[in-house]
Amino acid sequence: MSKIKSHGPLGQIQMERYVWVPVALGIFVILIVAFFYFDRTNQISTMIQSLGPLGIVLAVLLMAAVCLTPIPSEGIVLLFLKIYGVYLGTFVAWFGSCVSALLIFAIARYYGRMFIARFVTEENFKMVDNWVKRKGTAGLLIARLLPIPAFVVNYVAGGLPSIKVWPYFWTAAVSIIPYYVGTALVFLGVSKELWTWLMVGGAAILAFWGIGFLLNRHPLRDPLQ
Repeated sequence: MSKIKSHGPLGQIQMERYVWVPVALGIFVILIVAFFYFDRTNQISTMIQSLGPLGIVLAVLLMAAVCLTPIPSEGIVLLFLKIYGVYLGTFVAWFGSCVSALLIFAIARYYGRMFIARFVTEENFKMVDNWVKRKGTAGLLIARLLPIPAFVVNYVAGGLPSIKVWPYFWTAAVSIIPYYVGTALVFLGVSKELWTWLMVGGAAILAFWGIGFLLNRHPLRDPLQ
């Protein structure tokens, strides 16, 4: 998570907005761990699977709701992988993330930058804004690879008048795929004791993080400068 500044009125608002995050995250982690503990025989997963399409719709809505907040969604992804398996679980998580991105776009456009400033630091806003101004849609895709939480980029990009809904949506949908696939492969490697998939998934996640780190440390130069 990005650093939360507390200087000035804007920083004070951001601090107030983020106070609930550690508590909510702690409760969230406890619930995820409890689920895996009590579902050791897959009884809970089987019960959820028996809901059919309704269960999948509820799962998508849960993922979308979590992605609207600063709470990391990795726990939900693992939950879906446990319940629905690697393929369907990954798809449900990805689809929920896409739904969340569209909801954030609508929220950001309706409420505007003053609303976004309540929980997005000025530093992150300027970073995403600069990438978009310099590189357009390609800059937005690069910004989504930076070490910035996805929900932050979604709120910032959604609030920029120059960003249209389609470039916003497809960059959000595409940029999250490598990370979710890597997570699924790691899960598959651990759950099935398949070390090859574990290493491939771990390498994919490390590559995803590494690209973001390098882009943040050595941003591409604007060819017009």
